[in-house]
Amino acid sequence: MTHDEALQRARIALHGRRPQEAERIAAELLRGESHDIQARYVLGCALLMQGRSEEAIAALETAARGRHDPEIDTQLAIALRQAGRHDAALSRLKRATKREPPYAVAFAELGSLLVSLERYEEAVATMRRGLDAAPMMPDLWIQLGFALLALRTCTEAKAAFARALEVAPNSPDALFGMAKAHQEVGANREAAQFFRRYLMAAPADQAAWLGLGHCLLELGELDAGYDCFRTAARGSPQRYGSALSSLAGAARGRFWLKPSDAARFMRGDNVNASAPETPAGTSPSRG
Repeated sequence: MTHDEALQRARIALHGRRPQEAERIAAELLRGESHDIQARYVLGCALLMQGRSEEAIAALETAARGRHDPEIDTQLAIALRQAGRHDAALSRLKRATKREPPYAVAFAELGSLLVSLERYEEAVATMRRGLDAAPMMPDLWIQLGFALLALRTCTEAKAAFARALEVAPNSPDALFGMAKAHQEVGANREAAQFFRRYLMAAPADQAAWLGLGHCLLELGELDAGYDCFRTAARGSPQRYGSALSSLAGAARGRFWLKPSDAARFMRGDNVNASAPETPAGTSPSRG
């Protein structure tokens, strides 16, 4: 097998989510040609895919040295972010977004990192620049939507999520974002529809069950809403605790003086038993 054929096999393994195979092939290539930039890049990506961020940084830094490749810079930035080195990751991504032609993935990664750092206005500007170059990339529309949602510009957020759904009609992230954007402005019926669509793809997502439960309570569909909180509570003590807290904080939620009464309610026992309601007007939990 020639060098190029082996490198192609490594890339195919990487794209096929077989990082151990890609790592093995790349390491063999580097034993014979230690300065092979492409093999070093594949090795770094394979290590990154396995969560071995520090090893990935070493491989990708070597691949990036003396080069102006936005793809390598972006993967290195992801490794740096996973290692908690956010400032270094920002620097790499800002450099990658200045390359020509524009590399859309770099804008998506930079925007995502800025959102995680709560630098929402910078994130919005970054995503808009990326969309100028790649208007059909759903991840950019989704990240833009969440940044706008954090800024409470819900109408613009809905428009961004809608564009993502035009490109990728069943995108779970876009469906969840659309649900949250509608919920924020009190459009609970529409929000409930999007939560339901999202839960078809992610039936274990507690936040979505809680969101749907709040929407149904606001719509007066109390039994269906309480059932959502019960579903959200299943699986672990942590899920039970957060679901119970979320229900107690709902505008039409409930609270109990005895933990045993709460437990019976969340199991569905004695669901018609009287229990004090929380004061009306409490804001729905985002949890």
